[in-house]
Amino acid sequence: MVGAGPAGSMTAYRLSRAGARVLLIDKTRFPRDKPCGGGLTLRAVKELPFSVDPVVEDVVTRVTCRLRYGRSFEREGRTPICLMTQRRRLDHYLVERAQEAGAHFRDGVRVDVQSDTRLQLDGEIVTVDALVGADGANGVTAKALALGGDIVPGVALEGNLPYERLPADGWRGMLVLELATVPGGYGWIFPKGDHVNVGVGGWGAEGPRLRAHLRALCEHYGIELDELRNLRGHRLPMRRPGTVLARGRALLVGDAAGVLDPVSGDGIYEGFVTARLAAEHILGDKLDTYAGAVHRELDPLSSAGWGAKKALDRFPRAVFAIMRLPVTWRVLEKLMLGEVAHPGEARGAGRTAMKLIEGLARAA
Repeated sequence: MVGAGPAGSMTAYRLSRAGARVLLIDKTRFPRDKPCGGGLTLRAVKELPFSVDPVVEDVVTRVTCRLRYGRSFEREGRTPICLMTQRRRLDHYLVERAQEAGAHFRDGVRVDVQSDTRLQLDGEIVTVDALVGADGANGVTAKALALGGDIVPGVALEGNLPYERLPADGWRGMLVLELATVPGGYGWIFPKGDHVNVGVGGWGAEGPRLRAHLRALCEHYGIELDELRNLRGHRLPMRRPGTVLARGRALLVGDAAGVLDPVSGDGIYEGFVTARLAAEHILGDKLDTYAGAVHRELDPLSSAGWGAKKALDRFPRAVFAIMRLPVTWRVLEKLMLGEVAHPGEARGAGRTAMKLIEGLARAA
């Protein structure tokens, strides 16, 4: 397992629990930080066979959406819809669960992928029966084995701000989304234990302008950009149909496979799904059918995400108007809770609202 993020650690956990001998490696010493909004939807949490309560810093029940710093609406979930954490804590916690299951973990290791069954770790040759690339958007596994490719790049820039530096408001328990402020994306404010995470993300071409986008978001809330701590950018790899997910004895999971949700930029749920599927196919010695399983389980959601992303870019006011409808919120809430697999499973008035967005996507 090359890479010990959520997808890599959960693949290692599942394989180890099934009795496989697993080596989980990462180039960075743990615990380490990772740029990420740090939200775990209840859909993602349901993929885990254990609780994440020890690393949860806030529980989100409310969402505020605003269009281009203008009109806004707030919705409240009937149950918690998202758990907020930090990747430094989450990733370390998942690695520990993998180790408890029996995985051998080595961090701070330089990896040279020589083939789909052969690695060099700080000069030591290691032979494996199957190789899982879980080393993210900038990983070495996909490049070394001619996997991946056909990726649409996105970018994000984020930082942290202590609560006391924010204007007085009910920030805890609430996600703030500033829609259509960045082409191909949005701005956000996510609550954590002693701070909020403030960020912007969008199409890869927005990279040179991300700092200006983030400054505009900060100014709207009375924040100085220079007040943000741990300011960092990162890539958001989003796959297209031609992305190669497996070949021979190697396969990709998580960000390495580009399985982020195109409209939200979140990839933790998809990372957990690919971890489950990877473990199943390795244990069944059916690596050649792994890619098909990923497509069957994730493509309907991904396709809907691409459509919503393009519709929001082209027709932001119309999409926002549809999002304000109570029936639309009920569908979005069910998606975050994992009660429906993708928008196409919505029924009644909610399905009608989803069809309106699908129509805008086709027009875009």
